[in-house]
Amino acid sequence: MKTRLLTAAVALPILIGSIILPIWVPEAVWIFVILAVAAMGAGLFEFYSLSKTLELKADAALGYLGAAALVTAFVFDAPAKAPDLLLLTLALSVVVVIVAETFRFQKDFSKLLTGLGVTITGVVYIAFLGGYLIATRVGFENYPGLSTKLLVFFFAVMFGSDSGAYFAGRALGKHKLAPGISPGKTVEGLIGGIVAAAGLAALCTFLFFPELPYSFSVPLAVVMAVVGVLGDLAESAMKRGSGAKDAANILPGHGGILDRLDSLLLNAPILYYFARFYF
Repeated sequence: MKTRLLTAAVALPILIGSIILPIWVPEAVWIFVILAVAAMGAGLFEFYSLSKTLELKADAALGYLGAAALVTAFVFDAPAKAPDLLLLTLALSVVVVIVAETFRFQKDFSKLLTGLGVTITGVVYIAFLGGYLIATRVGFENYPGLSTKLLVFFFAVMFGSDSGAYFAGRALGKHKLAPGISPGKTVEGLIGGIVAAAGLAALCTFLFFPELPYSFSVPLAVVMAVVGVLGDLAESAMKRGSGAKDAANILPGHGGILDRLDSLLLNAPILYYFARFYF
């Protein structure tokens, strides 16, 4: 518990600083982008490391190449400014992997489908979904301060949901949520996470985000909390499949980077497209 809190005490100020510093120094938007790219790179490494335990033989080099291409597209806010370019980048990445893996496994085609699946899944799961956080950082600068408000709202809701679920589960948890996937998660924890997320969303609206009224901020936070739990369960299933407790041990008390990204990745496109349609 102490280790978990100490890690958070170090990491959170860095994350918060990278989000709010552009209010005074516009060029500092790239600090968050760099941190996001580093986190996704580490997460992709951990994903492929998990696959190695099952001898699925992902082509990590191609995966990193495809991820780099997608991240570059997101840096230029391709979802809004050039959606065809984003789809082309994704399509070409898949084509390159399919062709390359066909030749790579020509001596033993029995591993071809699993190699393809793991390589492409890693890129889509981490770089494609996670890239929407980069697009959120760089894609709303026509509205001064909106990117910062969106990201503060996003991380406040997600971390609030995670903390609310953790403490409510420890204090009140009796009914297992999905024991076959993650024995530690409870229905009470889920409810606590949803309540905490809704409360923090309302607080964000009150303190700094009046452009996002309660009638939208609270329902959005509830959706994000539920999707976050589903993302957490999905990553737990991946770890159970590979026989690992954590994706890695890079963050003391928290496991690996992927263990922190799991709920964020599925929510990143939700935040981005909500903001695109609403604002």
